[in-house]
Amino acid sequence: MINKKQKVVIAGGGSAGWMTAAALSKLLGHTLDICLVESEEIGRIGVGEATIPPIRTFNKLLGINEKEFVTRCKATFKLGIEFKNWGNINDSYIHSFGTTGQGCWAADFQHFWVAAQQKSIGGDFGDYCLELQAAKADKFAGGEKSPLNYAYHLDAGLYANFLQELAIKNGVNHIEGKIIDVVLDDNSGEITELILDNNQTVVGDLFIDCTGFASRLMGKALNVGYESYQDYLLCDAAVAVQSELTSTPKPYTQSIAHDCGWQWRIPLQHRFGNGLVFSSKHMSDGEAIELLMNNLDGGALSTPKVFKYKTGRRLKTWHKNCVAIGLSSGFIEPLESTAIHIIMSSILRLMRLFPHQQKSDAAVDEFNQQSKEEMEFIRDFIVLHYKVTNREDSDFWKSCKNMNVPETLNQKIKLFEQTGNVNIAKLELFKTDSWTQVMIGQGLLPQDYHSIVELMSEKELTTFLEKIRLSVNNSVAKLPNHQEFIDFINR
Repeated sequence: MINKKQKVVIAGGGSAGWMTAAALSKLLGHTLDICLVESEEIGRIGVGEATIPPIRTFNKLLGINEKEFVTRCKATFKLGIEFKNWGNINDSYIHSFGTTGQGCWAADFQHFWVAAQQKSIGGDFGDYCLELQAAKADKFAGGEKSPLNYAYHLDAGLYANFLQELAIKNGVNHIEGKIIDVVLDDNSGEITELILDNNQTVVGDLFIDCTGFASRLMGKALNVGYESYQDYLLCDAAVAVQSELTSTPKPYTQSIAHDCGWQWRIPLQHRFGNGLVFSSKHMSDGEAIELLMNNLDGGALSTPKVFKYKTGRRLKTWHKNCVAIGLSSGFIEPLESTAIHIIMSSILRLMRLFPHQQKSDAAVDEFNQQSKEEMEFIRDFIVLHYKVTNREDSDFWKSCKNMNVPETLNQKIKLFEQTGNVNIAKLELFKTDSWTQVMIGQGLLPQDYHSIVELMSEKELTTFLEKIRLSVNNSVAKLPNHQEFIDFINR
């Protein structure tokens, strides 16, 4: 391998395939010979249209200009997610990307807020978060100097096309064809080549499985097992449809719970992306389609598409000479917009551990361990939304509220409820602010707070909170309207 470029074969296009191709060709292309194989016959799921802030770092690594990206992908800006009917019917809250309030060395901000609530002073928890208040006020300003932590809503198909152009410009060979066979070496069990329906053979040193739920390489050819999360996540199906844009786009995603799951609404520049995530044990495909179509803001622009999924993860995401990225490696669900992020983090993990002269077993083990931990951390955060609820108005919500959850999540919930603390591991994606916003938003309030708060008198605590609230409000007042900023960046 020292004197020749390694041949990397990416099986499958879509977001996972073209994100991988664009990143590898941009950052490691001088050492790699990269090709991507995809078939026009195999459609893209294309519903991962909401993102979280790390995508901005990924785009920077690829040298993507934000203005061009927003224009090409019909993107809008995202400051968080509004949750309706999750803790109780008719309740709503926003899980934003911002930092709430100000803590100290011994206690995060929620301790000061809980103390104030018990003393009947102060406002709502969200009053002290800039991103949350900006979202509610429909305000936004982006760019390098923006005071906001933000992400995007984007057209997944346009994003994949955009990345495809970048990848091909950086030397990726795009091969059209449907994979009909995966050939394994008789001795090592590694993949040696892919055989396509046009009789073409594609050989490689490293194969990356971006074939989606089919997991054509990792699951079928290499027979790597799958750990199910279905005991904790009862939804196993979704129906998606695009609809007319009937109002100016809000700078947040909407997640509206219903009797057997929830509905998403994602505002783009030119349309809404809509979907209904549901449990097939509690609702039929036909009922889901009818419910979604009856709850669109505007006329449908596409035919409703139902897809089934099994929540969980591959037991290994790097096995032999194959790495699974995207849906082939596992799937949790769309609730907190983590699908594109998991693709991105897998790519970055691969590039950090990429074999130089020869494959390292230690690097493969590290890749698999980090992948496992990442999925479990995200799983726990998603399960939190279903578990911490007061809803018992349907069999679905009764099952969610009463289900047993992973001990790691159970410990987090108990710790917060009893002490107000949130214990975050180093590699967790969602930090303290996310956990507190969701738990408080869904009605879980700490019974106690850290004693360091008592160093403040009631008057000092009131002044402390009011100063933060006024600072947030003053900052929001200076921001332009979300649509105005979109118009500005599209000039």
